[in-house]
Amino acid sequence: MKKIFDQLSAECSKITTRRYSTSFSLGIYFLSKRIRGPIYAIYGFVRFADEIVDSFHDYDKKYLLEKFKNDCFEAIEHGISLNPVLNSFQKVVNDYAIDHKVIHLFLKSMEMDLEPAVYSKEKYESYILGSAEVVGLMCLSVFTEGEQAFYDRLKPFAMKLGSTFQKVNFLRDVKADYQNLNRNYFPGVDLADFSDLQKKNIEEEIEEEFKQALIGIKLLPLSSRSGVYLSYIYYKELFNKIKQVSANQIMDRRIRISNGHKIGLMFDSMIRYKMNVL
Repeated sequence: MKKIFDQLSAECSKITTRRYSTSFSLGIYFLSKRIRGPIYAIYGFVRFADEIVDSFHDYDKKYLLEKFKNDCFEAIEHGISLNPVLNSFQKVVNDYAIDHKVIHLFLKSMEMDLEPAVYSKEKYESYILGSAEVVGLMCLSVFTEGEQAFYDRLKPFAMKLGSTFQKVNFLRDVKADYQNLNRNYFPGVDLADFSDLQKKNIEEEIEEEFKQALIGIKLLPLSSRSGVYLSYIYYKELFNKIKQVSANQIMDRRIRISNGHKIGLMFDSMIRYKMNVL
């Protein structure tokens, strides 16, 4: 029975999320039970594509990403894939009528990571749209459960949240991206001479996006609000830690939040949520 295979596929996406991200795993746990599986499936799909371009250095990344792309849309068309992560993803795409355009945009951004590039402002914005903003829209399709007017109202906020998270990731991972992967996403910034002023300008942009994203979080349905808020709190805390160090320091080490600190943030955010003081 395919039901058994679908359950196995969902478990694979869940395991993928838990293995790669403690923060998102905890955030998903605080979503309503009925929407956890679909969000695990979206994360698993995104993670697999990201791993191809970031980690598989001894293999033909371009071939693997193109095959992953073709397998993805074939799975969506036929309603099945022998790749469990793609099988669980296609079910979410079909169940929640996720626009195929956002999937194409995401994979286009992954293709941009195949070769080193100098990012103009336009290219930077295009990359963030595909790599992060549309992932927010995939999740929003699940959160709004087919209510198109609700989706349309929250769309700009979901995109802003995805953008915010991605830019924090850029700062957190700037050392590895630049030194190991030869990437520099920030337009007009020479990371060989990264200055505190340049870092501060990036942080001011992120700070404003955090404010806009929080407006949308407060409008989310109860089934998703607390889980998304918890992820927001994790990223805000990570961002605050990044702000406290110099440009030289983040080019020297990766800023992290310990698992113990994450647990503390979880309890604090749940108290704030229950008291309605987001």
